[in-house]
Amino acid sequence: MEILKFITAGSVDDGKSTLIGRLLYDTESILADQLEALHRSNRKNDDGTIDLAILTDGLKAEREQGITIDVAYKYFQTDKRKFIIADAPGHIQYTRNMVTGASNSDLAIILIDARKGVVEQTVRHSFLVSLLEIPQVVVAINKMDMMDYSEDTFNSIVKDYEALAAKVTLKQVTYIPVSALKGDNIVYPSSNTPWYNGQSLLDHLETVQIVADNSSTHAYFPVQWVVRPQTDELHDYRGYAGRVLSGSLKVNDQVTVLPSGFTSTIEQIDLLEQQYDEIQAGRSATILLKDDIDISRGDILVSSAHHPQVSQLIEADLCWMDTKPLDTSLTYLIQHNSKVTRCKIQEVLYKVNINTLEKEYSEEFKLNDIGRIAVKTAEPLVFDFYQNNKATGGAIIIDSRTNVTVGALMLRANAE
Repeated sequence: MEILKFITAGSVDDGKSTLIGRLLYDTESILADQLEALHRSNRKNDDGTIDLAILTDGLKAEREQGITIDVAYKYFQTDKRKFIIADAPGHIQYTRNMVTGASNSDLAIILIDARKGVVEQTVRHSFLVSLLEIPQVVVAINKMDMMDYSEDTFNSIVKDYEALAAKVTLKQVTYIPVSALKGDNIVYPSSNTPWYNGQSLLDHLETVQIVADNSSTHAYFPVQWVVRPQTDELHDYRGYAGRVLSGSLKVNDQVTVLPSGFTSTIEQIDLLEQQYDEIQAGRSATILLKDDIDISRGDILVSSAHHPQVSQLIEADLCWMDTKPLDTSLTYLIQHNSKVTRCKIQEVLYKVNINTLEKEYSEEFKLNDIGRIAVKTAEPLVFDFYQNNKATGGAIIIDSRTNVTVGALMLRANAE
């Protein structure tokens, strides 16, 4: 079964947690003990119905305040597809949480309150979705019940959002009028919106196309471990363990080892004591080569037809995640897949005001700031640009003194 990973985003009180709760409740994806606790809860809506947001408000502070703080992950499946949902916070001070939840998503659901239309936080979330190259976007115009299911209200918000989508370069956008509270167009089509001829939200999630790049010309395999059992039975065994990030690799494929540039041919692919002829993106395996080459953790095996970037000076979009501001005088660590090396932030090129989308020129970079930097690494990185391949174009910045992840990087350009 295919897995669709999606994130929900929206302003405070737009109904993200209620929408996810409605999806789980109406698809009967709630465990018996959760269902019992839900019915026992004293949290009710104004009309006396159960508050379905309880299903995702996991932290005590969330339950007390009625807001989302942490990213809550929920899992469910239908006959057609499996789903992983990331319920992301709407508050601006939790931007880093949303970036974390969105980084692996195939689709984003952006909620808009039908009473308020496109607001400042809608702009911010749409910019982040664009920045993180999420290919599919659903704009769920929620609380239509409070606007008497008005077609004019829906069309007006669609028109406003289309202008925003063009500004932040979102391409695949679908608009659905919903009421998470009442269940309209969430799992089942609603008779309250006879003017809407599109799919319900669940129908769309079950059928939207997930683009997977299994082309052998884009194969990318970071080495995580060199396997040398050195037993009598496996005396000459030398394998390279890792996970295929993109593309696919086959026995007899010619590969290049980067950054050294040596080439060889795949002799064998092992997985759980079985041998395979091919391994595709997302699968882990141990690869054996026909030639003895000096390969260690952090090196990359790529298809010889693929020519990724190899650079020590890179322009990247940065989301700062630490309470301590960025210090350009410090040496940080950069981790790119299995490669870890030292780095320095050479220059802050600009920050983005994510409410107005204007570029601001400032050396100061604080918690939740997003902008473009130039970073210099001690050793060459092998990567694709993030806009071309998310799996190989992302990295993190680590404070070497505390081992805390302080920044998320999207590698955008070779600055050398």
